[in-house]
Amino acid sequence: MVGARCRWRADGPDRNAVVYDSDGRIEARATLGDGIEHVLTTTSGEVWAGYFDEGVYGNYGWGDTDTAAPIGSSGLVRFSPQLEPEWRFPSHVDNEWDAISDCYALNVTDDAVWTCYYTGFPIVQIRDGAVTGWRNQVDGARAVVVSGTRVGLLGGYGPQRDRLVVGDLTGPAMRVVGEYRLVLPGGAPLPARVTAVGRGAVLHVITAGSWYRLSL
Repeated sequence: MVGARCRWRADGPDRNAVVYDSDGRIEARATLGDGIEHVLTTTSGEVWAGYFDEGVYGNYGWGDTDTAAPIGSSGLVRFSPQLEPEWRFPSHVDNEWDAISDCYALNVTDDAVWTCYYTGFPIVQIRDGAVTGWRNQVDGARAVVVSGTRVGLLGGYGPQRDRLVVGDLTGPAMRVVGEYRLVLPGGAPLPARVTAVGRGAVLHVITAGSWYRLSL
């Protein structure tokens, strides 16, 4: 369980993350920082947190001249099952895909992690700590799903919120092979507010009353 917001305090920041076992006992409690957009775990208990811009650049006391730097300053952090930071996304000087200013989309599996982020919206894979990427012209996607060299991006700005773009990653840039409008079963439009999460090749779309799954 993770709270998205977290204040820095001189006597210690909010501890906004708790791990429970299946009987409800607390196994770990820690601070994952402010401005958390995504939290996904692996079956071994690793915790991946993606941060939006306030978590990257600082708010709620983080990043001031006399306070701690934001925990999410790298945009994407992997924590251990005990919630200790183990890996951070490299800075713009250490990878050709530039820094994360806002982690728009995150997909975590046991084999690899995928993300698409602002500002340039590259499609990036992290495997065993190594970063690989593809150029991408689709802006604003809020969820990413992947199957082999096939990728799907859901969302965009304004009227593109229900756009589903399917592409191929065999070259240096994603090649668009299809563009669709995602609708509910029966053809009804997506509600204005949904939660969309990619897990491997499966897109999960959660509305106020239902949980839908769509395989890429």
